[in-house]
Amino acid sequence: MNNKTVLTREEFVCKFNVLETSLREWEKEKLLKPIGYADDKSPLYADDAGERIKHIQRLNELGYGADEIRTIIKKVGLPRIAEKREGPARSEKFLTVGNLAERVGLSPRTIKHWEDKGIIEPDMRSEGGFRLYSGVYVYLCELIRDLQLFGYTLEEIKVISDDFRDFLAFQNDLEAFPKNDVSRKLEAMLKEIEILLEKMDLLENGIGRWEDLLKKKKKEIMNLKNKNQKRKD
Repeated sequence: MNNKTVLTREEFVCKFNVLETSLREWEKEKLLKPIGYADDKSPLYADDAGERIKHIQRLNELGYGADEIRTIIKKVGLPRIAEKREGPARSEKFLTVGNLAERVGLSPRTIKHWEDKGIIEPDMRSEGGFRLYSGVYVYLCELIRDLQLFGYTLEEIKVISDDFRDFLAFQNDLEAFPKNDVSRKLEAMLKEIEILLEKMDLLENGIGRWEDLLKKKKKEIMNLKNKNQKRKD
């Protein structure tokens, strides 16, 4: 996953020297839109939107209204923005470390420790230093926690986490990666899956044995408890 820099509304207004009222108006008129939202629903903006801002302002100064500017963007596009566009735009919701930890049921310290170990990494960082994660990290963190229960070390988990992120990157844009590299990594992923499936079979059999044992012993303990209660003091 690419690690991008994003801006909060306050940072965006300050960096590009625009009025917040203008920014809100451009959003309302669909001339500009956030690239995503933090967990508290506050908007996040791309830090490379300067060229788009300049052209919107220039067209505005030339007397074009919002409808006309929108038509120009649709027909002609704007530098860099038109080149980057690949399919319909989609806004995503991003989580802070605290939000992510709360969703997974872990402490923020654990999330930061995994990040220090390179097991996870934020999708984006705000200019203010906030680390932001996409929703897929809720699932990934749950998987990491499960792997720890399976007895995996953090070093082993990092390999699986790297594979997970590579897989998502391949799914997102397969053509961006060399064919041979993709083939090699996919083969390695398949081998890791087979190893994990074998361990899960062993674990599943072990869990079955323990379930039978615990149910039996629970019943025996309850019987002893009842007998003990019936004894005379």
